[in-house]
Amino acid sequence: MYIVVVILHLLVCFILMGVVLLQAGKGAEVGATFGGSSQTVFGSRGAAPFLSKLTIGAAAFYMITSLTLSILTKGNSVIPLVTDKKETQSKPAPKPVATSTSAGTTTPMPAPMPLK
Repeated sequence: MYIVVVILHLLVCFILMGVVLLQAGKGAEVGATFGGSSQTVFGSRGAAPFLSKLTIGAAAFYMITSLTLSILTKGNSVIPLVTDKKETQSKPAPKPVATSTSAGTTTPMPAPMPLK
């Protein structure tokens, strides 16, 4: 089931990208891309209504497959959550070592970072 939804999701993704790229921008005609008039390819009203409806349908199907994939993969997480990890006992940090400076005063060194 998961593989089928992933394949459908990818197919809809490519269809949605293609439909959006086919839509005419301001002052541009879709048919000019293919060397003809868009009026003869898609009818007297042009491609806008057809491509608009196709975009809405593809976007809705894309959202449905996205939601379905998120539900299907909810329990199949490969990376464990932070709350799933067992608590480990950590060692206390070593005390800082004091060093002397040329003025004769001592300043504590910062504690080293523990390695995990």
